[in-house]
Amino acid sequence: MSSNNSPSGAGGIAIVTGGGSGIGLAIAEKFTQNNIRTIIIGRDQQKLNAAKEKLGELCEPISYDVNELAGIPKLTGELMQRFGQIDILVNNAGINLKKEFTQVTDEDFQKVILTNVTSVFVFSREVVKCMLEKKNGGVIINISSMAAQYGLPKVIGYSASKNAIDGMTRAMAVELASKGIRVNAIAPGFITTAMTAKAFSDDPDRMNRAMARTPMGKFGVPADIGDAALFLVSDAAKYITGVILPVDGGNSIGF
Repeated sequence: MSSNNSPSGAGGIAIVTGGGSGIGLAIAEKFTQNNIRTIIIGRDQQKLNAAKEKLGELCEPISYDVNELAGIPKLTGELMQRFGQIDILVNNAGINLKKEFTQVTDEDFQKVILTNVTSVFVFSREVVKCMLEKKNGGVIINISSMAAQYGLPKVIGYSASKNAIDGMTRAMAVELASKGIRVNAIAPGFITTAMTAKAFSDDPDRMNRAMARTPMGKFGVPADIGDAALFLVSDAAKYITGVILPVDGGNSIGF
């Protein structure tokens, strides 16, 4: 990414939550490859260290649990002090819970909502304050899911959370557009990660059904989501806000 493609010039400063592995790591890798200094936030220090080793000097690992809502304002303030600006926020951290609907406890449901919705709201609010302070605009990307596009069994909390993400994305986009802040979401399809590989190996029928309704006839890889994120933060997407972008090989329109 050339400097005129980043929100602030000179590469910019990005935060990627859940950036130590999977899709978050792939996004962070695309950013650092394109001269965006990227702060990856996660709970697993070992994963963060490995990501830092892979991504190099433009990667800044921060160990933090996004469920600790009360500490997020302090954390974002410290990041602003340290880096001088925050140009990009990717809300990628999330959890899933696969359980029969009637077996999901109140605690189960609230835990998913806390991580997937409430922490996204709090992080976005605090980062937007920083963006407004610098008056440089900015870009926020939320990671949605196919679970917000159509019904999936046994993931009631996750489905509810990702529908909330889509609604928040649109509401934030409309409110912040006049302030120079763009807000979009990416809805990944079936992406091959260590987690999905295990899920499919345990349930070959599900894998076959997923493949059958994916018109491109293959699953995606994390780098596909990284490419989409890089596009959305670039000047090539400067007139795009409030969009939920499926990156799914056509799965959401397949039959």
